[in-house]
Amino acid sequence: MTDSLLMIAGLLAEEAPRETGPDFGKASPFGLVIVVILLIGTFLLVWSMNRHLKRLPESFDPEHPEPDQAVDDGTTDAPDVRS
Repeated sequence: MTDSLLMIAGLLAEEAPRETGPDFGKASPFGLVIVVILLIGTFLLVWSMNRHLKRLPESFDPEHPEPDQAVDDGTTDAPDVRS
Protein backbone atom coordinates (compact mmCIF):
# COMPACT_ATOMS: atom_id res chain seq x y z
CA MET A 1 0.00 0.00 0.00
CA THR A 2 2.73 2.48 0.94
CA ASP A 3 4.77 1.46 -2.12
CA SER A 4 1.90 2.36 -4.44
CA LEU A 5 1.39 5.70 -2.65
CA LEU A 6 5.08 6.51 -3.00
CA MET A 7 5.00 5.57 -6.68
CA ILE A 8 1.97 7.81 -7.31
CA ALA A 9 3.57 10.69 -5.39
CA GLY A 10 6.74 10.28 -7.44
CA LEU A 11 4.83 10.34 -10.73
CA LEU A 12 2.94 13.45 -9.70
CA ALA A 13 6.17 15.17 -8.63
CA GLU A 14 7.87 14.44 -11.97
CA GLU A 15 5.07 15.91 -14.03
CA ALA A 16 5.92 19.32 -15.54
CA PRO A 17 3.58 22.26 -14.89
CA ARG A 18 0.79 22.42 -17.42
CA GLU A 19 0.21 26.18 -17.40
CA THR A 20 3.52 27.73 -18.47
CA GLY A 21 2.43 30.24 -21.12
CA PRO A 22 3.44 33.90 -21.18
CA ASP A 23 0.35 34.93 -19.17
CA PHE A 24 0.72 32.26 -16.48
CA GLY A 25 0.60 33.73 -12.97
CA LYS A 26 -0.65 37.17 -13.96
CA ALA A 27 -3.67 38.66 -12.23
CA SER A 28 -6.93 38.97 -14.10
CA PRO A 29 -9.53 41.75 -13.92
CA PHE A 30 -11.81 39.30 -12.13
CA GLY A 31 -9.46 39.40 -9.12
CA LEU A 32 -9.81 43.17 -8.96
CA VAL A 33 -13.60 42.85 -8.99
CA ILE A 34 -13.45 40.43 -6.05
CA VAL A 35 -11.14 42.73 -4.07
CA VAL A 36 -13.43 45.73 -4.69
CA ILE A 37 -16.51 43.74 -3.64
CA LEU A 38 -14.76 42.63 -0.43
CA LEU A 39 -13.74 46.24 0.35
CA ILE A 40 -17.29 47.48 -0.21
CA GLY A 41 -18.65 44.70 2.02
CA THR A 42 -16.16 45.56 4.77
CA PHE A 43 -17.08 49.24 4.56
CA LEU A 44 -20.80 48.42 4.83
CA LEU A 45 -20.24 46.12 7.82
CA VAL A 46 -18.21 48.77 9.70
CA TRP A 47 -20.78 51.45 8.87
CA SER A 48 -23.64 49.26 10.13
CA MET A 49 -21.74 48.32 13.28
CA ASN A 50 -21.08 51.99 14.08
CA ARG A 51 -24.78 52.80 13.64
CA HIS A 52 -25.74 50.03 16.06
CA LEU A 53 -23.08 51.05 18.60
CA LYS A 54 -24.36 54.64 18.62
CA ARG A 55 -27.81 53.37 19.66
CA LEU A 56 -26.49 51.63 22.77
CA PRO A 57 -27.11 53.29 26.12
CA GLU A 58 -24.22 54.81 28.08
CA SER A 59 -24.66 52.20 30.80
CA PHE A 60 -26.62 48.99 31.16
CA ASP A 61 -27.10 49.56 34.90
CA PRO A 62 -30.79 50.16 35.74
CA GLU A 63 -31.66 53.57 37.21
CA HIS A 64 -33.71 52.08 40.04
CA PRO A 65 -32.42 48.56 40.69
CA GLU A 66 -34.50 45.96 42.44
CA PRO A 67 -33.37 45.14 46.00
CA ASP A 68 -31.71 41.91 44.87
CA GLN A 69 -29.81 43.80 42.15
CA ALA A 70 -28.55 46.67 44.30
CA VAL A 71 -24.79 47.07 44.50
CA ASP A 72 -23.22 46.50 47.91
CA ASP A 73 -21.69 49.84 48.87
CA GLY A 74 -19.89 48.42 51.91
CA THR A 75 -22.35 49.62 54.50
CA THR A 76 -24.39 46.93 56.20
CA ASP A 77 -26.91 46.84 59.00
CA ALA A 78 -25.30 43.71 60.46
CA PRO A 79 -22.84 44.12 63.32
CA ASP A 80 -19.13 43.72 62.68
CA VAL A 81 -18.12 40.16 63.68
CA ARG A 82 -14.38 40.33 63.14
CA SER A 83 -12.24 38.52 65.69
